[in-house]
Amino acid sequence: MTEKKAPSIDSMLIAIPPGQIVLFKSIVESYDNLATLRTEDPVRHHLRIYFSADSREEVEAMMASLAKQFEIERLQ
Repeated sequence: MTEKKAPSIDSMLIAIPPGQIVLFKSIVESYDNLATLRTEDPVRHHLRIYFSADSREEVEAMMASLAKQFEIERLQ
């Protein structure tokens, strides 16, 4: 019997202007279950994006694409 490895979860911390958060969250979470977004610090408008470690390249590509439309500051 082969042992199943638990999926590895990765994340990145970003900040975006408050007026862009709702649209940004809607777009990120519509990418066919690629990632999910949570508010890490509502006062500073810090958001954490969670995704499978195996999907990092796709998430990076998504973020590069979204950076054309949103003011994204990568914090971590």
